[in-house]
Amino acid sequence: MELPSRAVVEELADELLLGITAEDLDVYHATTSGLLGSWAVVDNLYDHEAAPTVPTREWSEPADNPLGAWYVTTQLADRADGPLAGRRVAIKDNVAVAGIPLMNGSETVRGFVPNADATVVTRLLAAGATIAGKAVCEDLCFSGASHTSKTGPVRNPWDRDRTSGGSSSGSAALVASGAVDLAIGGDQGGSIRIPASFCGVVGHKPTFGLVPYTGAFPIEQSIDHLGPIAPTVADAAAMLTVIAGADGKDPRQPTGVTGKDYVTELDQLDHGLRIGVVTEGFDQANSDPGVNAVVRQAIESLTAAGHVAEDVSIPWHKHGAAIWDVISVEGATWQMVQGNAYGLNWKGTYDPDQMAYYGRRWRHDPSAFSETVKLVALGGTYALRNGYGASYAKARNLEGTLAAAYDAVLESYDVLVMPTLPITASLIPPPDAPVGEVIARALEMVSNTAPLNVTGHPACSIPAGLSDGLPVGLMVVGKKYDDAGVLRAAHAFERALGTLTAPHHQKELTA
Repeated sequence: MELPSRAVVEELADELLLGITAEDLDVYHATTSGLLGSWAVVDNLYDHEAAPTVPTREWSEPADNPLGAWYVTTQLADRADGPLAGRRVAIKDNVAVAGIPLMNGSETVRGFVPNADATVVTRLLAAGATIAGKAVCEDLCFSGASHTSKTGPVRNPWDRDRTSGGSSSGSAALVASGAVDLAIGGDQGGSIRIPASFCGVVGHKPTFGLVPYTGAFPIEQSIDHLGPIAPTVADAAAMLTVIAGADGKDPRQPTGVTGKDYVTELDQLDHGLRIGVVTEGFDQANSDPGVNAVVRQAIESLTAAGHVAEDVSIPWHKHGAAIWDVISVEGATWQMVQGNAYGLNWKGTYDPDQMAYYGRRWRHDPSAFSETVKLVALGGTYALRNGYGASYAKARNLEGTLAAAYDAVLESYDVLVMPTLPITASLIPPPDAPVGEVIARALEMVSNTAPLNVTGHPACSIPAGLSDGLPVGLMVVGKKYDDAGVLRAAHAFERALGTLTAPHHQKELTA
């Protein structure tokens, strides 16, 4: 960093309205320059003592990419044994794989190459998995549909004219098509569960903090999640077993948080399930009667197997999306945009190279942001300038009330269920679609998923069946850190309902 000239210090003082007099400016110039000398010391120390060395790893442009779901492909494996040995895994392209390009769907990140693996990647490789490549994700991950990535739309393997869902769009499409066995997804407003629902696979958003986010491109620290997308609940449980637990680097994680053997836990159901069916989840403004009917029928299949399901009302569920709006928009503007993704003021592991690369790129050409990120920047900047963060604080303080509304019902039930999404996969907007359509299609489906990002409850989407030939997801929600219970209930549903196989599926299910 170059030291500022006297003229630059004067310009800054005027811009910040600091009221520094001309006679004091020399003092401020000298002391500011002296202060900034510490930056050079830190840069030198980091370069010599802490900076990772980028490994040499082979990768290539995808040779066969009919769904537009691959960003780049590779073949990384550290060992031939382990619980995930032989499993091919796609990594959502907001998650760092050292030496492999990371674009995060955005021109503002294109060309960046991480120098260290994300914790989940390290754990997958240690478990014997093979990293098969980076799956396309939506532009800075701010879309629930699959048309915003600057690499082009990701197509649904059930109908290639329709969205695969986002923002983990490529991850779900690759699993649903059988191109990979498993995938890592990320979820800030439903971005694991949305594409899982639209593509007819399993997507589990873990309890907030159960899986370390270290090495993934953040949106908003309080709602960031990573988790598995898989063809079956058993596959999702196997992946969660490997990636869960504290890494000591992520402030999202409580000290000492641990996972467990979620596969073994699947068969530990020693009583009939008591299921609370959240009526508000069937009563969103755009709820499709066909979707509701498929989910209701799925619930009846489980009650026919001896479990108990009862309608319950959680009025606060319908407030969750508005609370999420404020947190995600103001929070993402502060952290993802102004704070260059990582933000400041937290203890843990940062990626300074990514912060510098992305921060420089987006400021050089903010017009490169997608329509949805532009919406966030406009709404968030206006709100922060006029409300000074007070609305964010109010929404954050309402989190406890929203969480308590679910917890109160979960005292009487093992899990809650509702449609994952109110709709099935919509058509991908054409390249010349008006901006209103682009934004509407990106955000129309989050009303049931987003509230659980605010509260942090575990939530798993499983296929409930088909409506007009398209997959419908059923979402299972449980107590915080009872991911085993959520997956156990999801497994019971899966046994009653079976799984879905997309047209032209490439291989048999792995479990």
